[in-house]
Amino acid sequence: MIQATIQKALIEQLNREFHSAYIYLGMSAYCSKEGFNGASNWFLVQYQEEIAHGMKLFKYLEDQSVELQLPAIEAVAVEFDSLLNVFEKSLAHEQFMTQNLNDISDIAMKEKDHATYNLLQWYVTEQVEEEATVSEIIDHIKLVGDNGYGLYTIDKELATRTFVDPTSKA
Repeated sequence: MIQATIQKALIEQLNREFHSAYIYLGMSAYCSKEGFNGASNWFLVQYQEEIAHGMKLFKYLEDQSVELQLPAIEAVAVEFDSLLNVFEKSLAHEQFMTQNLNDISDIAMKEKDHATYNLLQWYVTEQVEEEATVSEIIDHIKLVGDNGYGLYTIDKELATRTFVDPTSKA
């Protein structure tokens, strides 16, 4: 049985995972509106990944017989200053998620909840990949600056991303 403190933290994290999906859907909408269809696709794939992350946590909570509550998901921004800005906001969000997962991992260690700690390590590892990927995209956008052909090339590359359920390799 999961302790009440961990249950509360995991339910909050569940909400954050689905809120993340919503954030990425908003980012996709912005990119589409601005004509960055490749970036829009990239964020739609990110949306799908966040849904998968949420469902992995949802299933874990169900398996642990946690009585689930599903708090409301906050509204998200759909306007940004530029393609660079939207990816910088994405990186800041991923860093926020990493900190939350580290904090919950600390609680699980303190409570000696090895099953939850083990689950959370999957998320922590996933965050390293998430942050590195977004950082690389930001570096590329900064490299080309406002060069239209450079942004076009980056957008074409972002269009090639396809959804592969990250939870299926766990």
